[in-house]
Amino acid sequence: MTDIRIVREYSHPPEKVWKALTEPVLIARWLMRPEGFEAKIGNRFRLTTKPQPGWRGFVECEVIEVIDGCRLAYRWVGNENGKSTIVRYSLETIAGGTRLIFEHTGFSGLGGFILAKMMLGPGWRKMFSKTIPKILDALRANGSLDSAAEILARFGEPIAIYSR
Repeated sequence: MTDIRIVREYSHPPEKVWKALTEPVLIARWLMRPEGFEAKIGNRFRLTTKPQPGWRGFVECEVIEVIDGCRLAYRWVGNENGKSTIVRYSLETIAGGTRLIFEHTGFSGLGGFILAKMMLGPGWRKMFSKTIPKILDALRANGSLDSAAEILARFGEPIAIYSR
Protein backbone atom coordinates (compact mmCIF):
# COMPACT_ATOMS: atom_id res chain seq x y z
CA MET A 1 0.00 0.00 0.00
CA THR A 2 1.20 3.51 -0.70
CA ASP A 3 -1.09 5.21 1.77
CA ILE A 4 0.52 6.91 4.73
CA ARG A 5 -0.82 6.11 8.20
CA ILE A 6 0.79 7.41 11.37
CA VAL A 7 -0.46 6.94 14.92
CA ARG A 8 1.02 9.03 17.74
CA GLU A 9 0.04 9.51 21.36
CA TYR A 10 0.56 12.83 23.10
CA SER A 11 0.35 13.63 26.81
CA HIS A 12 -1.85 16.62 26.02
CA PRO A 13 -5.66 16.93 25.93
CA PRO A 14 -7.45 16.69 22.59
CA GLU A 15 -8.28 20.43 22.70
CA LYS A 16 -4.58 21.29 22.55
CA VAL A 17 -3.88 18.84 19.73
CA TRP A 18 -6.91 20.16 17.80
CA LYS A 19 -5.58 23.69 18.22
CA ALA A 20 -2.20 22.66 16.76
CA LEU A 21 -4.01 21.16 13.75
CA THR A 22 -6.39 24.07 13.13
CA GLU A 23 -4.82 27.38 14.26
CA PRO A 24 -3.15 28.99 11.23
CA VAL A 25 -0.24 30.45 13.24
CA LEU A 26 0.52 26.95 14.55
CA ILE A 27 -0.04 25.14 11.25
CA ALA A 28 2.62 27.43 9.76
CA ARG A 29 5.11 26.20 12.38
CA TRP A 30 4.79 22.50 11.61
CA LEU A 31 3.44 22.17 8.08
CA MET A 32 3.36 25.11 5.69
CA ARG A 33 1.88 28.61 5.79
CA PRO A 34 -1.90 28.33 5.36
CA GLU A 35 -3.65 30.93 3.22
CA GLY A 36 -7.37 31.16 3.90
CA PHE A 37 -7.66 28.09 6.12
CA GLU A 38 -10.80 27.58 8.19
CA ALA A 39 -11.99 24.25 9.58
CA LYS A 40 -15.29 24.48 7.69
CA ILE A 41 -16.59 22.05 5.09
CA GLY A 42 -16.17 23.46 1.59
CA ASN A 43 -13.44 25.92 2.59
CA ARG A 44 -10.71 26.12 -0.07
CA PHE A 45 -7.23 27.13 1.03
CA ARG A 46 -3.56 26.87 0.15
CA LEU A 47 -0.55 25.65 2.05
CA THR A 48 2.50 27.54 0.81
CA THR A 49 6.27 27.46 1.14
CA LYS A 50 9.29 27.99 -1.11
CA PRO A 51 9.11 26.32 -4.52
CA GLN A 52 11.59 23.53 -5.15
CA PRO A 53 12.79 21.86 -8.34
CA GLY A 54 9.86 19.80 -9.57
CA TRP A 55 7.37 21.35 -7.16
CA ARG A 56 5.53 24.68 -7.36
CA GLY A 57 5.70 25.53 -3.65
CA PHE A 58 2.05 25.28 -2.68
CA VAL A 59 -0.72 22.75 -2.17
CA GLU A 60 -4.35 23.45 -3.01
CA CYS A 61 -6.80 22.08 -0.46
CA GLU A 62 -10.51 21.85 0.25
CA VAL A 63 -11.97 20.86 3.61
CA ILE A 64 -14.27 17.86 3.14
CA GLU A 65 -14.93 16.75 6.73
CA VAL A 66 -14.98 18.43 10.13
CA ILE A 67 -16.12 17.04 13.44
CA ASP A 68 -15.05 19.79 15.79
CA GLY A 69 -12.30 18.63 18.11
CA CYS A 70 -12.27 15.10 16.64
CA ARG A 71 -11.73 14.91 12.89
CA LEU A 72 -10.51 17.07 10.05
CA ALA A 73 -10.07 15.98 6.43
CA TYR A 74 -9.20 17.82 3.26
CA ARG A 75 -8.40 17.19 -0.40
CA TRP A 76 -4.74 17.84 -1.23
CA VAL A 77 -3.45 18.69 -4.72
CA GLY A 78 0.31 19.19 -4.75
CA ASN A 79 0.94 19.97 -8.41
CA GLU A 80 -0.96 21.60 -11.23
CA ASN A 81 -3.19 18.99 -12.86
CA GLY A 82 -2.14 16.56 -10.12
CA LYS A 83 -4.43 13.90 -8.74
CA SER A 84 -6.03 14.84 -5.44
CA THR A 85 -5.26 12.85 -2.33
CA ILE A 86 -6.95 13.00 1.06
CA VAL A 87 -5.37 14.14 4.34
CA ARG A 88 -7.26 13.10 7.49
CA TYR A 89 -6.56 13.75 11.17
CA SER A 90 -8.59 11.85 13.81
CA LEU A 91 -8.26 12.48 17.54
CA GLU A 92 -9.18 10.04 20.31
CA THR A 93 -9.11 10.72 24.02
CA ILE A 94 -6.91 8.23 25.86
CA ALA A 95 -5.78 7.97 29.48
CA GLY A 96 -3.34 10.80 30.01
CA GLY A 97 -3.79 12.49 26.66
CA THR A 98 -4.68 12.10 23.00
CA ARG A 99 -4.15 9.57 20.23
CA LEU A 100 -3.71 11.18 16.81
CA ILE A 101 -4.40 9.00 13.78
CA PHE A 102 -3.11 10.59 10.60
CA GLU A 103 -3.85 9.27 7.12
CA HIS A 104 -2.78 10.57 3.74
CA THR A 105 -4.49 8.40 1.11
CA GLY A 106 -5.19 8.22 -2.61
CA PHE A 107 -1.70 7.78 -4.06
CA SER A 108 -1.45 5.68 -7.21
CA GLY A 109 1.17 4.30 -9.55
CA LEU A 110 4.93 4.49 -9.28
CA GLY A 111 4.88 8.28 -8.91
CA GLY A 112 2.42 7.99 -6.03
CA PHE A 113 4.57 5.34 -4.38
CA ILE A 114 7.68 7.53 -4.60
CA LEU A 115 5.80 10.60 -3.34
CA ALA A 116 4.24 8.73 -0.40
CA LYS A 117 7.17 6.59 0.69
CA MET A 118 10.20 8.71 -0.12
CA MET A 119 9.06 12.32 0.13
CA LEU A 120 5.86 12.93 2.09
CA GLY A 121 5.97 9.96 4.46
CA PRO A 122 9.29 10.83 6.11
CA GLY A 123 8.26 14.49 6.42
CA TRP A 124 4.93 13.65 8.04
CA ARG A 125 6.63 11.24 10.46
CA LYS A 126 9.16 13.86 11.51
CA MET A 127 6.45 16.44 12.12
CA PHE A 128 4.28 14.14 14.24
CA SER A 129 7.27 12.79 16.21
CA LYS A 130 9.31 15.95 16.75
CA THR A 131 7.68 19.23 15.70
CA ILE A 132 4.10 18.87 16.93
CA PRO A 133 5.20 17.73 20.42
CA LYS A 134 7.25 20.94 20.71
CA ILE A 135 4.26 23.00 19.68
CA LEU A 136 1.99 21.22 22.15
CA ASP A 137 4.51 21.90 24.90
CA ALA A 138 4.58 25.59 23.89
CA LEU A 139 0.84 26.03 24.29
CA ARG A 140 0.00 27.47 27.68
CA ALA A 141 -1.92 25.33 30.15
CA ASN A 142 -5.10 27.33 29.47
CA GLY A 143 -4.73 26.60 25.73
CA SER A 144 -3.81 30.14 24.73
CA LEU A 145 -1.14 30.63 22.11
CA ASP A 146 2.22 32.15 22.67
CA SER A 147 2.56 35.34 20.66
CA ALA A 148 3.59 34.96 17.03
CA ALA A 149 6.99 36.43 17.94
CA GLU A 150 7.45 33.83 20.71
CA ILE A 151 6.47 31.01 18.36
CA LEU A 152 8.88 32.23 15.69
CA ALA A 153 11.69 32.53 18.24
CA ARG A 154 10.98 29.02 19.51
CA PHE A 155 10.49 27.21 16.23
CA GLY A 156 12.00 29.36 13.49
CA GLU A 157 10.56 29.58 10.00
CA PRO A 158 7.84 27.18 8.84
CA ILE A 159 8.97 23.87 7.45
CA ALA A 160 7.69 22.02 4.41
CA ILE A 161 6.97 18.31 4.35
CA TYR A 162 8.45 17.89 0.90
CA SER A 163 11.91 16.69 1.89
CA ARG A 164 14.78 16.22 -0.49
